[in-house]
Amino acid sequence: MNKLWMDKRNIAVLITPGLLFILGLILLPILVALYLSFTNYDGVDYQFQGFDNYTQLIFHDPIFWKSLRHAVFLGLAFVLLQHPLAMFMAIITPYTGKFERILRVVIFIPSIISTFVTSQMWVSILSVQFGLINRVLGQVGLASWRQDWLGDPSIAIISIIFVASWQGFGYAYLLYYAGIKGIPSDLYEAAIVDGANRWQFNTRIVLPLMSPVIRINVVLAIVAGFKQMETVFLMTGGGPANSTQFLATYLHSKAFREGLFGYGSAISVLFVIFCLLITLVMNRLLKKDVGEF
Repeated sequence: MNKLWMDKRNIAVLITPGLLFILGLILLPILVALYLSFTNYDGVDYQFQGFDNYTQLIFHDPIFWKSLRHAVFLGLAFVLLQHPLAMFMAIITPYTGKFERILRVVIFIPSIISTFVTSQMWVSILSVQFGLINRVLGQVGLASWRQDWLGDPSIAIISIIFVASWQGFGYAYLLYYAGIKGIPSDLYEAAIVDGANRWQFNTRIVLPLMSPVIRINVVLAIVAGFKQMETVFLMTGGGPANSTQFLATYLHSKAFREGLFGYGSAISVLFVIFCLLITLVMNRLLKKDVGEF
């Protein structure tokens, strides 16, 4: 058996089918999209037109830049609002004693429910006429605070960011909680012996040791902001007046609603480039050596 695994030809024969399968599912679609991005393909005919799609996108398409800004805002909301709260909940969960297991389940439930179900639930809650929020505001004497949460262009994007942050909160919490539970208990015992309180233990021991988890979570959060699709599509479809348009929904709109597959392919290529650049930049900015524990 050892001779079998040491023969490079045998290894090549074994991994080639899986490698070809993966390349066919990932690399081939990317190459096809890259080629189509240089054409005006409409689902039937196409002509090669060079960089016209990219020129139109970059210099003459304000909706593209608006969708990009929204993706950045969502990623920042994940990092600056969702993740600090997720980290805080992950830190205090082990101190809840017998309620720890219940708290874990309650926090993670929104992340395992179908996106369709949670999106429709929030559409009902945010409804301008029959929504729970507006009804409660009216009953407590704050009728002037009632809003068209999904129909007002100035408010709809805030509603989408809130719902998306709520839906993804469980995954951010889970990673932080797993990282905290992976810290050996003897470090906590040593901190107690040295006279450290819980605040000092969490700020001087837990957070430094959690830096690899924080780095991964931050990168995933920003990429998730760029990839946001289902929630927006189900709640607003990018409206009203493109006020909740994101890169993925704009790509879908151009390619599958308007039939501009070449233009949509150009958006997808820039989409991939942005995600790769963000990942590389964030990994470099957050790179830090952490000792083993």
